[in-house]
Amino acid sequence: MHRRDLLKLTALGSTATLFAPGELLSAVRTPILDAHIHLFDPTRPGGIPWPTPADTVLYRPALPDRYRKMATQRGIVGAIAVEASPLATDNQWLLDIAAKSPMIVGVIGDLVPTAADYRTDLDRLHANPLFLGFRYGNLWDRDLATDLDKPGFFDGLRALAQAGLVFESANPNPALIRALLRVAEKVPDLRMVIDHLPHAVLPTEASALDAYESNLQALAQHPGVFIKLSEIPVVANGKIITDPAFYKSKLDHLWGLFGEDRVLFGSDWPNSDTTASFDQTLRIVNNFIATKSPKAREKYFYMNSVAAYRWHSRLPNQPTYLRE
Repeated sequence: MHRRDLLKLTALGSTATLFAPGELLSAVRTPILDAHIHLFDPTRPGGIPWPTPADTVLYRPALPDRYRKMATQRGIVGAIAVEASPLATDNQWLLDIAAKSPMIVGVIGDLVPTAADYRTDLDRLHANPLFLGFRYGNLWDRDLATDLDKPGFFDGLRALAQAGLVFESANPNPALIRALLRVAEKVPDLRMVIDHLPHAVLPTEASALDAYESNLQALAQHPGVFIKLSEIPVVANGKIITDPAFYKSKLDHLWGLFGEDRVLFGSDWPNSDTTASFDQTLRIVNNFIATKSPKAREKYFYMNSVAAYRWHSRLPNQPTYLRE
């Protein structure tokens, strides 16, 4: 690490702390890269597939300026926008929106590897340095566990790996974890990011739960697999649980499996607003990460996103070096 980069990190980190009376918070002495936000605009011509007008919390424009005004006050210097639409044209819409806001360092789009125009779309999108890969999983009426067996699916993932792009999952459950393990075994050079852990729907039957844990442990053995600690807050009896002890065992378990080099921060903004405020989400993860070393905290909040996504800096306060 260059000395000027270290000084830059120290200066940025001084703004990243959220102190709240009565809560145990540790200062985050590093800039934050939010690896999971969603952008959409219900007012655009033709509307959007998600969220729907029935969602009174989310159904309003979620665009970079709104995020930036909130996030920069909390030490966040950049974000990765993750698709929120199955419409093929929305890959370009998202890239166009991101291009206007240098705080957005990259985009995870939506592609179907078995689609007739998949290779053409992949090549076209890859030409844009903001395009980092695409997401596929339990979303948009798709099922990765089933779709992997469709002709050409694995070939499409191999093309993604050759391009140096990321395969990201959506909404984990035991079937998805098992399917991701198949991907890791058949396309070992493909970088993958599993989102929304520990928010996975787990089986209650003992043997099924054991199988899930076994698959997750096997998946963690693949060095190109990263996880995002996102969708963490839990509501009980109508109230958000803020006690750090409630979350500790699940987060410790995932940290123990994947280690400090392959765990990322993602807020899931603004979808997270349906469960907790942004500050509540950040406090929960900050309380957990406060128990780790300064180097581990830096990796979690920032550096691991560089390793996972290989995003490119767009602003002076977005260093993309990796600590040796």
